[in-house]
Parts: sequence; structure tokens; C-alpha cells
Amino acid sequence: MDEFDLIRRYFTRATPAAVLGVGDDAALVAPSAGRQLAISADMLLEGRHFFADTDPYALGWKALAVNLSDMAAMGAQPRWFTLCIALPKADPAWLAPFSEGLFALADQYGVALIGGDTTAGPLNIAIQIIGEVEAGLALRRDGAQAGDDIWLSGPTGAAAMAVRHRYGRLQLADADLAYCAARLDRPQPRVTLGRRLLGLASAAIDISDGLVADLAHIARRSGLAATLNLLDLPQPALSDEVLALPDFDVCLLAGGDDYELCFTAAPAQRAAVQALASELKLPLCRVGSMAAGQGVQVLDAVGQPLALAQTGFNHFA
Repeated sequence: MDEFDLIRRYFTRATPAAVLGVGDDAALVAPSAGRQLAISADMLLEGRHFFADTDPYALGWKALAVNLSDMAAMGAQPRWFTLCIALPKADPAWLAPFSEGLFALADQYGVALIGGDTTAGPLNIAIQIIGEVEAGLALRRDGAQAGDDIWLSGPTGAAAMAVRHRYGRLQLADADLAYCAARLDRPQPRVTLGRRLLGLASAAIDISDGLVADLAHIARRSGLAATLNLLDLPQPALSDEVLALPDFDVCLLAGGDDYELCFTAAPAQRAAVQALASELKLPLCRVGSMAAGQGVQVLDAVGQPLALAQTGFNHFA
């Protein structure tokens, strides 16, 4: 099987959402009137972003999910994506479930694969995604205002606990491990929430590198300080034994790989956000506030700032 057979067998499908899809020197797409294009890219490298024994179906799912999460954070509707993949070998036993996981999520959100590239090499997966958002309405990191509430779309920390388990740094019981592994391997991008936050939220970001580290991007770009209340953070559905582990708060605040949305909104929007939480059946939690100043602080149970040894993942730190 050469690369063209590989592409035809596993990655070529009809693309009615595009003028021209896989099979030419470039794809052709027609943006909708009155919308701007939102474009993002993510790379997943074996040994850096995922374990070598990761289930290929889950890896196909996650490779697209992390890109869909970027669209969600901008309030964009995902439309098209490209896939560049380096493979140690063209193995049908790996490629079939990988492409199945990829397209399962693509079909869920109506996003079409329109091109890319394949090559031989260490396993590396790079996806570029293109979405559309109403002109002038995109959620950005620089829109927060002093006095805004900080909201979180769901619990953080469980994915990082799964990573620690796989490295042997802690041991999780079967039920806890199943929950944490699902959060790590099959993240749920909050695309619908992102779309509904247009005109409601003032700024947004997805949590990929850690809650504190990612919220710091909103604070920095908006020229403000952010305060989180530890007791207000949503708790993952884990046993009391896991929640009491010394590593838990570190994972909660700095673990990453959660792909929940963190967003800011004016206090006047509280009722609207809570109504949205009920409608979408999401545990949207108000976890802090923005104010004049700079940086991010986390307040403990008695309102005192926590000393944070770690704020999130950094590739080159």
C-alpha cells in the first residue's frame, strides 16, 4: 500500500460542504456570506502528547477534538479540516480504527476532511481546522472587562490524573481510572456552548495546558488580573480518596488536557449563563472574577492566596 492507496482507503470521502475536497493540489471552499474564517492548527506527537500504546480509535477522536475545542473557544462553527500525518508504517490494523475515530467525531460536528499530507516517519499527527463565525462576534482572549465573572464549563484535573497513573506516579482504582482515562482520551469539545456564548461572553479560551496557565492568557491579553476561588471549582466525578490525594489540586489547577471552556461574562449575564447551563445540561460554574491588575491568583478555603509551584504545561520550560 503506497501513500495514495492509503489516502484513498482511509481518508477520502465525499465532501459536499466543500467545492473540492481530497485529491487535488489544494481544496476549494466557499465561506458563507457575512462570516469570518477562524483557522487553527494543533500537532500531536507520540511520546509528547500521547502514549505509544494509546488506542488508535481514541487517538483519531482526540486529534480532531483538540482542534474542535479551539473552534469552540472562538465561538466558531467548524466546517473543514486538513490532516498531515507521519506514520512509521502503513498498518491497516492501526489506520482503520484511527480513521474511524477521526470520522466519528467529524460526523458528529459536520466537519469535512478536505486535504492534507502523509509521509513515513515517527508518528506525528497535525490537523488544521477552519471554521466560520459571524463577522465581528468571535470570542477572543482580549475582551474581558474589570468586574466580569469567570466561568468554567466543567471539571478539570481528571485527564492529568490519568497521565500520572500511566506514568506510575499514583494508582487509581478501576472506576476512577475509567473516568480519568475517558477525560484524557476522549475529550468532548464544547462547540455548541461556544456558539451559544456569542454575544453573551466577553472572552474565552479552552483549557489545554492548565486552568491557571490558560486563564493567564485572558488576563494578559485583556490587561487585567484574574482571581479564582478554589472552593468554587467544579469537582470531577472521582472517589473521595482521589480527591484527597496531594496531587489532586495541582491537577485541578495546572493539569491540562481538559478541553473545557473558561470564559468571562458581565455579572448582568449570570441568569442567562445559568439558563444556558440548564438548557445544554452542562455544569457551568462561576469560579472567580476579573479586576484591575495583572496575573492570576487562586484563593484557598479561607480566602488566602495559594502559592502555586506549577500553573500549567509548557513545552520548552
